Amino acid sequence: MNKRAHNFSAGPCTLPLECLEEAQQEFVNYRNSGMSLIEMSHRGKHFMEVAEQAESLCKEVFEVPDDFSVLFLQGGAILQFSMVPMNLLTPETRAAYVNSGSWARGAIADARQYGDIYVAWDGESCNFTRMPNTKEISLQDNTRYLHITTNETIGGIRFPSWPDVDVPLIGDMSSEYMSRPVDWNKFDLIYGGAQKNLGPAGLCVVFVRKSILENTNKNLGRYLRYDIHESKSSMFNTPPVFAIYMFGKVLKWMRKEGGLSAMQKNAAEKSALLYGTIDQSGGYYRCPVDVACRSHMNVVFRLPNDDLEQQFLKEAAELDLMNLKGHRSVGGCRASIYNAMPFSSVEALSTFMHDFSTRNG
Repeated sequence: MNKRAHNFSAGPCTLPLECLEEAQQEFVNYRNSGMSLIEMSHRGKHFMEVAEQAESLCKEVFEVPDDFSVLFLQGGAILQFSMVPMNLLTPETRAAYVNSGSWARGAIADARQYGDIYVAWDGESCNFTRMPNTKEISLQDNTRYLHITTNETIGGIRFPSWPDVDVPLIGDMSSEYMSRPVDWNKFDLIYGGAQKNLGPAGLCVVFVRKSILENTNKNLGRYLRYDIHESKSSMFNTPPVFAIYMFGKVLKWMRKEGGLSAMQKNAAEKSALLYGTIDQSGGYYRCPVDVACRSHMNVVFRLPNDDLEQQFLKEAAELDLMNLKGHRSVGGCRASIYNAMPFSSVEALSTFMHDFSTRNG
C-alpha cells in the first residue's frame, strides 16, 4: 500500500482505509458481473441492492424513527437551502433562521428568494464565536420552522444541545453528520452533504418526516419536490451511484466500529486532545470559539502571527499533516477530524504542535 497522509481536509473528507481498499477490489468487476457498478443500470439488481442496504443502514446507524423517510439527492446541502423553503413554506407562514456563520448565511440568503424569512438570532455581534441558548432565540407568529446549522465548518462552532422551541427544527448537519445522537422529536427535516463526514462528494442525504410530505408545495419542478423523491424511493432520476455505494461502505464500517455512540465518544476524545494542546500552549495557539460551543469536528486555531502560521502549515505538510489551512474567508488553521480520522493522526498533529511552539515560541 502507498503511504497515507494525515488528511485534515474539511471536505471531501478522510474515509476509512478498509472501505477504500474494498472499493478498489470491486471497482472493475463488481460481483463477478464483468462490469463496474458505476457502469450498470441504477435500476438493476446490483445497484438496487446497494441502495436499499444504504438506506437501511442509514436508519440503523443514525437511529432514525420509522416515521422518517431517507432521500438520496444531488446538489449538496446548498440545494437544500432552497428546497426546504420551497417545499415547506406557504404564503401564510414564515421561517426562522439562526445566523451562526458562513453556511447559515448562505441558507438565509437562498431561503429569502422563496418566502418570508427572518433571523431569530444573529451571531454577528459576537463574531460567530458561539451558538445561542434557547432563551436568546426570538420566534414570531406563524413560524413554520426554525432552521439551524448544527455545526459551522468554517467557524468551528456547534450547538452543544438542541434548541427547545415550540416549532419544528430543520437541521443542516453536513459537517457533523452521524457523529452524535439526534432528538428526532424536535426535527421535521435533517439534511447534509455526505462529503464532509460520510463519503465522497455528490450525495446529499435528507431525512424528512413522512407526515409533512402531504402538505408540501406541489407547484414546483418535479426534482425540487420531496414528495416525488420519496414516492420514487430516491430513483426519480439517476442517483449518484458511486457516492451511495461508498456511503454504504462507510455506514457498514461505522456499525462495525460501534455505531453512533462510538463515533460520539471518539469525536469527543480527538477534539479534547487538540483543544487541550491549544489551551495548554500558554497562548501560543488560540481558539476563538466559546469553550461550550467548540466543534468536535472542525478545530480552528490561530498562531501569534501570519508568518508563523505559514511556517506552521509548510512544516506540517512536510510531515504529511495535510490540509490544515483555515478557510480563505477567515484564515488561520483548521483541523477537521471527522469520523474516519484515526486517533493516531490527531496524536501526530498534537505532537507537532507541541514541537513547533517549543522551537518557535
